[in-house]
Amino acid sequence: MTNPKWIRDEIILALDLYFQLEPGQIHSKNRLIIELSELLNELPLHTEKEERFRNANGVALKLSNFLALDEAYTGKGMSSTSKLDKEVFKEFENNKTLLRTLAEAIKISTTYPEIKEEILLVTENIDDDYSRIEGSILYKYHLSRERNPTLVKKKKEQALRNHGKLECELCSFNYEKVYGVAGRGFMECHHKKPLYTLIEKTKTTLNDLMLVCANCHRMLHRGWNNN
Repeated sequence: MTNPKWIRDEIILALDLYFQLEPGQIHSKNRLIIELSELLNELPLHTEKEERFRNANGVALKLSNFLALDEAYTGKGMSSTSKLDKEVFKEFENNKTLLRTLAEAIKISTTYPEIKEEILLVTENIDDDYSRIEGSILYKYHLSRERNPTLVKKKKEQALRNHGKLECELCSFNYEKVYGVAGRGFMECHHKKPLYTLIEKTKTTLNDLMLVCANCHRMLHRGWNNN
């Protein structure tokens, strides 16, 4: 069994550490690289791992890959950078604040067992046709929050009390009006907060949620900004 390819969440963590180190500090004996190796092994991402999964040597090699992409580095660097390495590096080389925010949010997923469990329960494949900036961990936690049956039920009850009907808050689509009895009570729920803020141990309120039709919900998850 070979180790799985590095995915976006892992590269975000590696790149965040890369920007904190000097080139001479990128080696398998560095305490920070060892700690990142341990963290990567705790993330709720890969269920099957071989013994050498994301060990310190492999993590150091991944950071060395970024040297070849860094215009500030005068040396040669490693030549085995992946397409995803290049994409993530280009995306964040001038936005290190957001990179740090995302990295810290991803790290928290290993801090609280209940958060890790919620993420692992979302087993569906991530939609590849929209490359989410936050990565799969935060997106799966977002899904678990907006599918909470108790919250969804309360949100729908609130809408029925206030408006007497369930309509998409973005396009006003009404399932019952179009589909009759089959559409009664049907509407999806979307969490409005940025994904990287959800992993903090904060309580989701009804004001954090909005009722949307399946089409609008799909577009929101593809990155559409309705503002």
